[in-house]
Amino acid sequence: MKVLIYGATGMVGQGVLRECLAAPDVELVQIMGRRATGISDPKLREVIQTDPGDSRSIEARLGGFDACFFCLGVSSVGVKEAAYTRITYDLTIRIAEPLARLNPQMTFVYVSGASTDSTERGRSMWARVKGRTENTLRTMPFRAVYLFRPGPIQPLGGIRSKTALYQLFIVLARPLWPLMRLVAPDRIVTTAEVGQAMLAVARHGAPVAFVEAPDILALARGQARGEAGATPAASRSD
Repeated sequence: MKVLIYGATGMVGQGVLRECLAAPDVELVQIMGRRATGISDPKLREVIQTDPGDSRSIEARLGGFDACFFCLGVSSVGVKEAAYTRITYDLTIRIAEPLARLNPQMTFVYVSGASTDSTERGRSMWARVKGRTENTLRTMPFRAVYLFRPGPIQPLGGIRSKTALYQLFIVLARPLWPLMRLVAPDRIVTTAEVGQAMLAVARHGAPVAFVEAPDILALARGQARGEAGATPAASRSD
């Protein structure tokens, strides 16, 4: 399997990258980003772009992939709707359009968020914009599109968040993660479980297009047991 990752230096992206590099059936992991990761691995290929949304000069390097794990995003804290839309909606769609054209058999996995607003009419700005992004992605001619909507994510292996407030939450919550997982065992996921679940849907599909925390956990556990999920086409009818 050949995989593209956008946002591999972020908290979620780092976890996804680690799982991809560790997977025996992943032969190539191509990272698209503004800066290098500093990781050396025979499977890894990095493409540095000043503007990740401008694919014209690198289209020859974007074909032949089985999956795209889109982990690129920013916090909405202190960001006005127009700016947040440019980063969250406009950039995502600019990247996805050529990928759909060049890779019609690609499974596209987008990291959204819990409580994303599919109606695009709710009061929460970030939820509306994420909902619009999800809705547009689902109209694109990929083999399948999955929208990951995790809640709290526990980073493993020294992974840090680039969002200062979330990193502060991670530090303060570190002693409480075991308790939170005990109280809400189907709501807390780890960076490793997110990566494992993404690989699972790329390999076997999933019965739902909107992949919430309980689904992520089930997919990750099924992957560990070597179980297959639904066919990718099933995700488009959720």
